[in-house]
Formats: sequence, C-alpha cells, structure tokens
Amino acid sequence: MASVGDAAPARIATRKPHMGAGGLANISFGFFGIQIGFVLQNSNMSRIFQTLGASMDDLPALWVAAPLTGLIVQPIIGHLSDKTWNRFGRRRPYFMTGALLAAISLFLMPLAPAFAAPLLFAAALLWILDASLNIAMEPFRAFVGDMLDRSQHATGYAVQTAFIGAGAVVAAIFPWLLEQVGVSNVAPPGEIPDTVRFSFWAGAVALFLAIGWTVVTTKEYSPEEMAAFEAEREVETGEPMRALAAKNSGSAILWIVFGAGVAAAVAPLGLEKEIYLLGGLMAIYGILSAIGISMAKKGQSANMLSSIVGDFSGMPEAMKRLALVQFFSWSALFIMWIYSGPIVSQYFYGSADPTTAAYNEGANWWNLIYTVQNGVAAVAALLLLPVMSRKIGKARTHLTCLLLGAAGFLGYFVLRDPNLLIVCEILKGIAWASILAMPYAILASSLPQAKLGIYMGLFNIFVVVPQLLVATVMGSVMNALFPGEPIWTMLFAAASWALAGLAMLRVKIPGEGEMADA
Repeated sequence: MASVGDAAPARIATRKPHMGAGGLANISFGFFGIQIGFVLQNSNMSRIFQTLGASMDDLPALWVAAPLTGLIVQPIIGHLSDKTWNRFGRRRPYFMTGALLAAISLFLMPLAPAFAAPLLFAAALLWILDASLNIAMEPFRAFVGDMLDRSQHATGYAVQTAFIGAGAVVAAIFPWLLEQVGVSNVAPPGEIPDTVRFSFWAGAVALFLAIGWTVVTTKEYSPEEMAAFEAEREVETGEPMRALAAKNSGSAILWIVFGAGVAAAVAPLGLEKEIYLLGGLMAIYGILSAIGISMAKKGQSANMLSSIVGDFSGMPEAMKRLALVQFFSWSALFIMWIYSGPIVSQYFYGSADPTTAAYNEGANWWNLIYTVQNGVAAVAALLLLPVMSRKIGKARTHLTCLLLGAAGFLGYFVLRDPNLLIVCEILKGIAWASILAMPYAILASSLPQAKLGIYMGLFNIFVVVPQLLVATVMGSVMNALFPGEPIWTMLFAAASWALAGLAMLRVKIPGEGEMADA
C-alpha cells in the first residue's frame, strides 16, 4: 500500500463545477450594495448640486467626474486584479478596498453644506465615490466569469442583474419611504433634505455589509485551477502587443493632433469650456499610447501601460462590435441620470426651483418611478431575458429590449401626466436589464480567462466615453438649440438606444438562438 507521501497529486478538474442557486447568489450579492451606492449617486447628485447652488447649465460639468474616474480606474483595476493572487484571493481584495472607501464617501456627502466650499466639496466627493465604486465593481464583472462554467455565464449575469435591480429599488425608494414616515423632504436654501441625508448614511452601511457578504461566503479558484479550466476553452485572444506596436505607431500621433484640434476649436466656435476636457483626454490617450508602443518596440511589453495599450488596440472582434452597442447604450443612460430628475420637476410638476415643495415632490416622484425601472430590470433579468434568448437569440433579444427602451424615452417627450411615466419606466427597465446582462454574458464566454479582468475594464471605456461626450458636448448642444428646455434630451436618448439596437445586428454569436444554461 502506498504511503501518503507516495500518493499521486490530486487531479485538478478541467471544468468548473455547476453552481447552485445559493452559490450564484453569493458571488453576486455584493453588487446589491454597489448598486445602492450608484443609484444614490445617480438619482440624487443633480438634486444635491442644485441645492448647493449649481445651475442647470453647471450639471454636466459637475457630473463629468463620474465617467472620467471610471475611464481611469477600471482598466487599471482590471489589469491589477488579473495579476493578483494572495491569501485573500484574486478579486476579493479589490471588493473590500472599494467598499470601505465608498462607504466613507457616502457618509460624508450629506455633510457637504458644512464646508467652506460646499459645491466643490460635493464634486470632489463624487469623484472619490465613483472611483471607489469602480474599484469594487470592475472585479465583480470578471468574478462571475471566474467562478462559473461557460454554460452558466448567462444565468450568472442574469442573477447579478437581478441583484443590481434589487439594490437600485432599495436605494431609489428609500428617500420616498422616509418622507412617508415623517422625515422632512424640504430643507432651507443651501441645506440637504433629511430624506437624502439619511438615505446616504443607510446606503453606506448596506453597501459595506453586502460586499462583505460576498467576500466571506466565496472562495476563489487557485491559479492552477484557473489554468486547467482555461486549457479546455476555445477563446479569441486578440493580437500580441509587439505586432500591434509595429502597426499602430502612427495612430498615437493622430490622437494627439486631433485632441489638440478639438481644444483649439473651443474659443473660436464659442463651445462650452467642458470641451477642453474632451480634447485633453484625446491628447493624453495619444501620448500614453505612444509611450506604451515605444516601450513594446524595445521589448518592454510586460509593464502595465504597454499591456493596457496593447490589449485595447488588439481587442477580440466580438468585443469591438459590442463596443459600438455600448457606446450608444450608455450615452442615453447618462442623459437620463443627469436630466430626468430636473425634467420631471420642471415639466410634470411645474417647478425648476429646488427650494420649492413642487420641485422636491417631482424629485421624489422621479426616485419612485426610477425604482419601477430597476424593479422591472430585476424581474426581467431572471424571467424574460432567458426565454427571449432561447427563442430569438442573444443579439435579437438585446436589439428588441433596446428598442423598447427607446420608446420609453419618447414617452417623456410626449406625455405630461406623471403617472403615465410608470409605463415609460417599465419599457426602460427591460432595456436596462438587457444592457446589464447580455453584453457581459457574450464577452465572458468568448474572452481568455487570464485577461478577463482587463478586458472587462477596457470594455468599460465604451461605457465611459459616451458619458464624457454627454457631459462635455450636451451642454453646448442644448444651449445652442434648446436653451432652458432640457426635455429635448429625452429625444436624443431615444435615438441613441435605437442606434444601439441596430448596432447589435453586426454582432455575430456562435450558436445564436441557443442558450446553453444548464
């Protein structure tokens, strides 16, 4: 009989085991807390900024911190989390770091009026809050792909979307519930209402506990196990960095020149000052690309900058085609987050003055119907999207949902009864569920596991860039064509989701029409 010391090493499985309902819930429960943070931010920051003295024209510039932070943070965190392995795991250290920083930011935000420059303090906190949420969120996108077999990817992202919807419902409805039990929803000029203050503080606790639950109830696969799983998969890896460096050296110069041209056009054309940021980002990307390409040509392609530049330039084909879909999808969403609350107050409740009861009643109604959108998304992710995918395929499912969402935006443009906006939010909720689930399920099944974090982070660029465009360009467009009439932004949003749906026609999915979830 062989001794223990002579025993053959345990065989590492080459396919991830099927995960039950409890495991699926545990790996995504942290997103419940992350989404509470995002929705408190998205549904209340315009209200907070206006309360602290910002005008409608100031809002896009104040909001620009959020997408700019994601643009910087997500690729870096994606790259680092792919390379991380310690006693706490691969992705989980980033979960807890983001959770702690985000909870602190949520706690401090309602205290902004007590500081010498409250508007500046709130804008800086928004920057920190969004960075913290992105630190936690980006690894969660890759975490589902890490933990689940390919056959469960669609189900895993559907469960994640359900938690996103549930977290959004809790965060959006909480200020309204507080008002119903007697908490004041109106404050003196320059002060934040108690409903908002208490919601942020409760959200800080909920976010930290939810992410902590995922950390303590999950165990990540070791690098050896991940390598064995990857050996059984056929994935598109993209081009090597050195080949891309030889091919793309001229593109870096073009980005620098184009960015400088955009910035130079601001003053002569009378554009909004935020356009300087857009031109600067283009030029910075060109400079960083030139540095990364130069280092790769010298054989120094293992550093973070060259790796990120190379992975971005050499994206797999499926990711490139989905990128256009994401661009138009998130353009509409950022329009919604900036303008929907003020639009509901101005056009459906008759007040654009944040110190009036009518304005705050409209703001609370927006929070409530935004809850409907997220509740519908949670249900649709689990019950509607899998059925549609099996019958018509993932691409046509996403196309259909986006067109329904476009109809929801059109409703804001043509209706004036606030109660009818519930129908609009139902349609938008179906689209939101698909945006959160379908692209990531497609990507997770077609990308290399060793680079899933960085590719998910780079995919976020096509979430962030359209938001930056909205933040920098929309103000100029509105002032030039529709001054003082933000309702027209809903028409832009409807067109954007319609274009996103049409772009899905270019996305080719192997085995389209079949959904392999077991």
